[in-house]
Amino acid sequence: MSTLLRKVWGSVSNRMCSASPNPPFRISSPSSSSIAATSSDSSSLGALFDSIPLDILLQILRLVGPKDTIKLGCLSRAWRLFVSDNRLWIYFLQNYQRHGDPWDSVFFAELNLRAGYPLQPFPSHSRELSFMHIYGQRAQVPGSVIIDGGSGYCKFGWSKYACPSGRSATFLEFGNIESPMYSRLRHFFATIYSRMQVRPTTQPLILSIPLCHYDDTDSAKASRRQLKDAIHTVLFDMNVPAVCAVSQATLALFAARRTSGIVVNIGFQVTSVVPILNGKVMHKVGVEVIGLGALKLTGYLRELLQQNNINFESLYTVRTLKENLCYVAADYKTELSKDTRASLEVPAVGWFTLSKERFQTGEILFQPRIAGVRAMGLHQAVALCMDHCHAAELTGDDAWFKTIVLSGGTGCLPGLAEKELHETLSPSLANGIKVIPPPHGADTAWFGAKFISNLSTFPGSWCMTKKQFRRKSKANIMW
Repeated sequence: MSTLLRKVWGSVSNRMCSASPNPPFRISSPSSSSIAATSSDSSSLGALFDSIPLDILLQILRLVGPKDTIKLGCLSRAWRLFVSDNRLWIYFLQNYQRHGDPWDSVFFAELNLRAGYPLQPFPSHSRELSFMHIYGQRAQVPGSVIIDGGSGYCKFGWSKYACPSGRSATFLEFGNIESPMYSRLRHFFATIYSRMQVRPTTQPLILSIPLCHYDDTDSAKASRRQLKDAIHTVLFDMNVPAVCAVSQATLALFAARRTSGIVVNIGFQVTSVVPILNGKVMHKVGVEVIGLGALKLTGYLRELLQQNNINFESLYTVRTLKENLCYVAADYKTELSKDTRASLEVPAVGWFTLSKERFQTGEILFQPRIAGVRAMGLHQAVALCMDHCHAAELTGDDAWFKTIVLSGGTGCLPGLAEKELHETLSPSLANGIKVIPPPHGADTAWFGAKFISNLSTFPGSWCMTKKQFRRKSKANIMW
């Protein structure tokens, strides 16, 4: 401990006169100008420390680091009170945590998700959270495997990594489509674990599942239960210690730091408009589905380019052009009169120049009949979903469904978040609506899973174990 005190005093000597007037994380000083005013026990530290202003001490402890700061709490009651200051540990969470999650993401997760599912906000006010305790718990959370199932392709990787480490075909399309579900799932998960070079027995798994059965009918409920049981059976047969299976739409909502709202997920084959309240998909309200997705947009762009005698051997080139040049026009008719030409070089293929095709492609989301698809437009589906949410009167406040989160790679098209998705609503319902673009692009659901996997209370009630599954737990279906 004497060595530690010398280290602190060395920081005092070096920093007292050269302390930055604008530190990177500014903490306002309380009315007391010295640590002595905090507690009479501070006298045990000697007059040397009593005269140091609180702001300076906090700066010193930042330099000392979290591990030594915890040790300093053993000195006296005064130091125990001082080193537990939430402002200091917020700084450590911003700068020292190994997972590197942004502070606002950490705060959202620990405040709203730490109690597990079903979601229950932390019972105490946020000021009563002990971030020193949270920091210590988060430092001890084991890494977990995250697999974002996806509807076109899946993303997988470690929760401690900054982004997914690999991609593959999704389990919905994996292997022989005619083979039994168990065999396909077993092949899929074995392949993912092999690519990650990890044994299934070592870490918990968080799995995001795309919505496949949308209705609230008995048959849809049975299909969701059957798929859920098949996934758990395969994973527990592979001796995965704990499994957390969550709806892809729910995870996308978490990634936007929300627990309630409407998720517009533009998937590979279809686009779904999913109402979610407190983390649970509201099948009773109704999930609206449009029969076109990313694949149809890519195919339509190819058709438009073929009309200009531009042919392609692979859809990969067309998809690259869509992702880099296409956008959604705020006013489609006005955009037709503009010069919108832009060029892009596709490696190993060549240069391509697009004009009206750039915004015509995304417009089929709102005018599907342009591409020969008989379906409602995306704005109409969102309005219908919001009308149903309003009519259901699930809470006393309609604000919960006025946050619209876009998800999926096509959801990243520039201009989509600014498009009037709710233009057919009544003025009272349209007031206060906020549209959020995919917070992490095509990997949004994966990052939502990362929020859960790095929680100070993970795995906790988020996961199901083999023992619980064998007891046929009545846990709520989350997707």
